[in-house]
Amino acid sequence: MRIIDVHTHPVLDHKGATPAEVKSLIAHGRRHGIVHMVALGDVLVYGFRPNAAQLRAINNESAMVARLYPDYFTAFCYLNPRLGERATMAEAERCAALPGFRGIKLECACNAAHACMRHVAKAARTFNFTVLQHSWSTTNMVRDRVYQSDPIDTALFARRNPDVKVIMAHLTGIGFRGVLEVKDLPNLYVDTSGGWPEEGLVEFAVEHLGADRLLYGSDLPVRENAITIGRILGAQISAADRRKIFFGNTARLLNLNLN
Repeated sequence: MRIIDVHTHPVLDHKGATPAEVKSLIAHGRRHGIVHMVALGDVLVYGFRPNAAQLRAINNESAMVARLYPDYFTAFCYLNPRLGERATMAEAERCAALPGFRGIKLECACNAAHACMRHVAKAARTFNFTVLQHSWSTTNMVRDRVYQSDPIDTALFARRNPDVKVIMAHLTGIGFRGVLEVKDLPNLYVDTSGGWPEEGLVEFAVEHLGADRLLYGSDLPVRENAITIGRILGAQISAADRRKIFFGNTARLLNLNLN
């Protein structure tokens, strides 16, 4: 079964940026059936609120990975909307001009419900980018609504911008409540990364969202592919739904033409 991993960080904590390290990551992916990865950048290396120069440095590393192996990597542009509309649009435009960029990655610079997220929506519309928003339940373990985006917050961003394609990261992190929060949002997808597998959660997401709105993601190298793939293989869902989650949905969403 072919797999697209929609949530990876090939460069993490300044490691993984050399051609040899990238080749090693690709070999690891191929051993697990992963035929393509989405590179999201070294998003926490400069803390929660990177400045413009730090964003460029992070995105340049993602651009390098996509340039070296364009058949294996798609890149997302990391943005900090708190820097304002001009800075957000300038960095999004710079990334859009580089080969391989198809989306925007957001981490913890601000809550997804913050007013400055309108700059992200504008960039997504202008450059036809999909937005991947870090999300985690703030009612369980993470109790921070300044830097962290609860599923309610990510849902609000998608609801305010129905013409923008949104991926809410971390199925395990958002949990059963998170799935229900976004049930009525056809423009919002959920990736399956985040934490240890939880029994019944994949099945619950398929039941309430439909398999068409779930995307396989690992958070590599933070999580192990054997575990993140196993949570899909072990779920009580159809083979057709597994194929959608592992490959078809992301290929369609990002318009990836993979042989």
